[in-house]
Amino acid sequence: MARDRNIQTTGGRRRSVHSGFTLIEILVVVVILGILAAVVVPNLMDQPDKAAEVRVRQDIQSLMTALDMYKLDNFTYPSTQQGLEALVQRPGGSPAAPNWKQGGYLRQPQIPRDPWGNAYQYLSPGRSGPYEVYSLGADGQPGGDGRNADIGSWDLQKS
Repeated sequence: MARDRNIQTTGGRRRSVHSGFTLIEILVVVVILGILAAVVVPNLMDQPDKAAEVRVRQDIQSLMTALDMYKLDNFTYPSTQQGLEALVQRPGGSPAAPNWKQGGYLRQPQIPRDPWGNAYQYLSPGRSGPYEVYSLGADGQPGGDGRNADIGSWDLQKS
């Protein structure tokens, strides 16, 4: 809102000065804000997907560590049928777990779920190693691109 102020000049005359912004100044600011929004918003919108991917990788790394500890105690990894549940409950069937650690191999009493609420998948033996632990991505289906892509232990072994 512009206000009029009277300013005394050196000649003793008074003149009126309007304080405020001109339409051009306001338009320049709006254009600058629009450009910033066009650059920043797409980057911010991508962050939840990146955070979910980081969490999946951390969960898989934790599960891989627990599987390695399981193998140290029991001389073999759990079978596909025994699954990741062998990390929190003494497994039945073959191969036997003669030295299964009381309390399990994970801090929490259950297997974590991926950020999209799906169970992590386990395959032993794996196609690219002694086992594979993986998430099927946001869609819960094998394959896919972007946020629907599978993320697995094979990705961690490359880096």
